[in-house]
Amino acid sequence: MSAYNSHEEGRLVYRYGGEPVGSFVQPSLRPLVPGIAHALFMDVTHDNESPITHRSAYDSLPSSAIVSMACCATGSTRGYDELVPHQISVVTEERFYTKWNPNVAVPGPGEVNGNSGIIAGKKAVNRLHQELAAHGFIQVYVDQVDEDIVAVTRHCPHTHQSVVAVSRTAFRDPKTSFYSKEVPQMCIPGKIEEVILEARTVEQSAEPYKQDKSFINGLPQYTVEIREHIQLVDSKIVRQAGVTTKGPNEYVQEIDFENLTPGSTIAFRVSLDPNAQKSVGILRNHLIQFRPHFRSGSLTDDQQFPILKVPFETIASKLSLADLNQVLYRCDAEEQEDGGGCYNIPNWTPLKYAGLQGLMSVMADIRPKNDLGHPFCDNLRSGDWMIDYLSNRLIARGGACTDVGKWFAAMFSYLKQIPRYLIPCYFDAILVGAYTTLLEAAWKQMSLFVQNGSTLVKHLAMGSVQMCGVGRFPALPVLSPSLPDVPYRTNNITQEKEQCCPSLAAGLPHFSSGIFRCWGRDTFISLRGLLLITGRHIEARNIILAFAGTLRHGLIPNLLGQGTYARYNCRDAVWWWLQCIQDYCNIVPNGISILKCPVSRMYPKDDSPHLPAGQVDQPLYEVIQEALQRHAQGINFRERNAGPQIDRNMRDEGFNIIAGVDPVTGFVYGGNRLNCGTWMDKMGESERARNKGIPATPRDGSAVEIVGLSKSAVRWLSDLNEKNVYPYKGVTVQREGKEMLLTFREWNQQIQNHFERSFYVSENPSDPNEQRPDLVHKRCIYKDSYGASSPWCDYQLRPNFPIAMVVAPELFTASNAWKALEVVEKKLMGPLGMKTLDPDDMVYCGVYDNALDNDNYNVAKGFNYHQGPEWLWPIGYFLRAKLHFAKLLDQETYQKTVVLVKNVLSRHYTHLERSSWKGLPELTNENGQYCPFSCETQAWSISVVLEVLHDL
Repeated sequence: MSAYNSHEEGRLVYRYGGEPVGSFVQPSLRPLVPGIAHALFMDVTHDNESPITHRSAYDSLPSSAIVSMACCATGSTRGYDELVPHQISVVTEERFYTKWNPNVAVPGPGEVNGNSGIIAGKKAVNRLHQELAAHGFIQVYVDQVDEDIVAVTRHCPHTHQSVVAVSRTAFRDPKTSFYSKEVPQMCIPGKIEEVILEARTVEQSAEPYKQDKSFINGLPQYTVEIREHIQLVDSKIVRQAGVTTKGPNEYVQEIDFENLTPGSTIAFRVSLDPNAQKSVGILRNHLIQFRPHFRSGSLTDDQQFPILKVPFETIASKLSLADLNQVLYRCDAEEQEDGGGCYNIPNWTPLKYAGLQGLMSVMADIRPKNDLGHPFCDNLRSGDWMIDYLSNRLIARGGACTDVGKWFAAMFSYLKQIPRYLIPCYFDAILVGAYTTLLEAAWKQMSLFVQNGSTLVKHLAMGSVQMCGVGRFPALPVLSPSLPDVPYRTNNITQEKEQCCPSLAAGLPHFSSGIFRCWGRDTFISLRGLLLITGRHIEARNIILAFAGTLRHGLIPNLLGQGTYARYNCRDAVWWWLQCIQDYCNIVPNGISILKCPVSRMYPKDDSPHLPAGQVDQPLYEVIQEALQRHAQGINFRERNAGPQIDRNMRDEGFNIIAGVDPVTGFVYGGNRLNCGTWMDKMGESERARNKGIPATPRDGSAVEIVGLSKSAVRWLSDLNEKNVYPYKGVTVQREGKEMLLTFREWNQQIQNHFERSFYVSENPSDPNEQRPDLVHKRCIYKDSYGASSPWCDYQLRPNFPIAMVVAPELFTASNAWKALEVVEKKLMGPLGMKTLDPDDMVYCGVYDNALDNDNYNVAKGFNYHQGPEWLWPIGYFLRAKLHFAKLLDQETYQKTVVLVKNVLSRHYTHLERSSWKGLPELTNENGQYCPFSCETQAWSISVVLEVLHDL
């Protein structure tokens, strides 16, 4: 390629000539990103006209010097260095090239030597080009000083030595055109060790040019004046060099030029200020523990901080997973609750997390592109604010986090002593090393499933650390004082001992702090994936027992509100809680012992005041029995403080909570047309569209997933009773005015006998079990509910029945289950989640906009939250159900299903990799489109994908 002007030459050197100065250290394994093809950068090719025909001969040397400073292969064409003033035609030229004769001062016709043209200068810049390549000067910075002057820096990222070549081009002939004698002063960061070369094109007395008949000859009247390896004081191009400091650690030399005439070039060898060089060497020495790459250029630390004598891996190993939540994550709302906040980058946005992940997510975008102009890098170069925020925040946390903060502070004390242009790359290197070590420390505390798992498993397992933590105010109610293995800490204000059990956030950032952090349903849908299969058994146990303490009216609260602000307005949380207890007993070694663990009851009776922990303790199995007994005898109450103070949208009847068990079918039922007691709990909010106080999806009657969860619970308790592990045989019920025992075995059989005939919509139009054939619009599916107040709602196709298939697969005929799953796959499966309603339904709308308030009843104020948008967590149950029933069919079907599952999960992997939150969202709009109203990372979304991988 041939350059056209000094701006273009500079641009091409920058584009093809290596990575920018101060570039980030790239990981050995990294995403494949587009890159510039390797270049052969030439000052002229045989296809080009001789530059002398358009420029002056004086320009040949500086243009060649600029080309030679590129960090790529360079080349030229014979004739350029001899200043041949015309193109040498490869087709018609019949003359010979001139011969080399070093033995004469003035070469004769047909001869050239080191004095001819710019040959001596070209040899020097070629030698420099080779030296820079051999010694790892792979970084390049191009500065267009003015219209004619280009400064190119080549930098070695190991030694931080630089070579700066300043060239003054001469496109116009200096003899006939004006060039200013006022050359701008230059500031060169670092200490100039020597002038490697200074050269300029000069005119000598010679015959005017005449084209030789036998040889290809060049202009005879020009030669190069060159001096190599001289001290700055001996330079004829530099008038004087002053020394200044720019900030505490920036050593800068100011260069005033005297004879930087058009056609000249000068190259300086520059090293860091000795103090900065030492700090870089010590930093590199401490970074060797993360990457051997840093060994070159490293120096031992004579007066090192005591904290740096310990490998960072040892410091990280002392952190609990709750500590790692503080070190790596915590969104702005969580930090604000603790009196802080996430770091805000001026002219950009606040970080997603206060912990290291917030910084790492930004750098993951910047690093592959070496985007050193990003506001993040500007902020690092401009001052120490971000650096100090990181270390001071952790030091203030106390405990094991303090040592991590002190380690960062010690490392940063060296970082602050190096030139500002190098701070982004070393800050990144410190963080990458610490971050990867912290991830390893987290995985070492998890189950073998995680430790031996794929990259996807490991990164999803970090969702457990992300979502499970404890802030200044513990979100869980206090556990029984007689329970062992409960974490305690000293309260900073009262100086008293208090429990500090980690709780699960439902999602970030919207459900992360205060009373909106913990939800019964979300917690227990997420608990198996995030805590049980990751091996966090104590945390899982404590959460199960904490919620058990809040049982009231036979229900587990939806909104926990630390127990004191709990709302008992959901019918499903208690069944998800029971499912988790079953999972705990099955997964945890000796898990069955949880049934005898003490539960401190906040409300031993429905009308009890809030009791302190330890006043009324019961074993967990008694609390379980109470939940089942209360359902069997019927639950009917009105929410406390009913009215706008607890729900500004709910209508009066909606505060009446009903639940029970159908005496014939054994199905758990409940709800009414004005409340929504399952996960599809959107309450209308728009007065304008007249949907305020009306649930979009009441799902009253017997919701299919609650029937499945209750079946799972009574089957399990029946088995436990038969093994003499659970003391109760069943529940007492009123039948025809008499109290009688309904055994768990009988209840289990009731559900089994009635499920398929009540829920399956057969392909046979004259199915005798079908009570409302007029409402059927999809066949070979399972109903969403049974006995809804609006009967057509029973027949809506939704992604809820696969949940029942996973927890109680025995309810389903395998062939019918498979047909139903195929309908769900065809109609409801999206790229990441499941459509919450059949797209053929007249109220389907796949785009959720909670801010929109218009006249449309079906969408105003996000009324369609569960009427189409694609939620992620149901896809986990769909895929697990497919795997289960495929196995029952045949091996070929199972293998095809495994392929389907892996294809779907690959999309979750891609999203997780690209997400700055490092999570999976609550929901997407139709066809996987981003939904701005969704939580960016949701506990149950991550949990269910982990469960699918566990099943695989």
